[in-house]
Amino acid sequence: MDPYLIAALVAAAIAAGFVDAIAGGGGLITVPALMLAGLPPDQALATNKVQGSFGAATAAASYARSGLVDLRRQLPTAALAFAAGGAGAALVSILPTDLLRIFLPVMLIGIALFFALKPGLDDIDRRARLTPAVFALTAVPAIGFYDGLIGPGAGAFYMLAFVTLGGFGILKATAHTKLLNFASNIGGLAVFTLAGSPLWMIGLLMGAGQIVGAWIGARLAMRVGARVIKPLLVVTSTALALRLLWQLA
Repeated sequence: MDPYLIAALVAAAIAAGFVDAIAGGGGLITVPALMLAGLPPDQALATNKVQGSFGAATAAASYARSGLVDLRRQLPTAALAFAAGGAGAALVSILPTDLLRIFLPVMLIGIALFFALKPGLDDIDRRARLTPAVFALTAVPAIGFYDGLIGPGAGAFYMLAFVTLGGFGILKATAHTKLLNFASNIGGLAVFTLAGSPLWMIGLLMGAGQIVGAWIGARLAMRVGARVIKPLLVVTSTALALRLLWQLA
């Protein structure tokens, strides 16, 4: 691949890592970039999981160092997300996903409207609707499975679940989302790896860019909190919904 094209992909990964560490949706940047570079859709998605894993891991580690998430206590929940992501990726060629892809833009627009219009959403925790155990056994596997099966918007779904069901504040929800997003991403990647489809060298080079972008994004999110996370989450969810509608047209 041309060195200038590789440099452009790394630059896209830096931007995606920054956005993903704050609000998710980095795949909006990297998947189209990989496809414009000439990769077929399945290989672009697989390679995207390689490079995206580095950004999610960097963001999760940054939030953990700040005390926003206890990685050791969250390991069982992350293991469930990992297994669910692998199961979704394993069944991607078996289960019909056309109907879900039709409703996905509607769900993403609903998430954007929720975070844009819901009053009082800030970094303060609220009363949880589900206990941590029930949340881990229901919401986490469902979203992790979706992440492996389809992928786009998984971060937004994790965020919505943590805020509405877990009672987390915006910043704390973001921190926990990155850990689970990383786990389900790795689960899906493990299955894609067995199929031999990712371009590893490109994925690793873009992964270096993801590390840079995610480190900057996580630091900004921890400094500003909901004031930057909410608007960016609304923008990325809306942009992803519009992109999916364009693909369906």
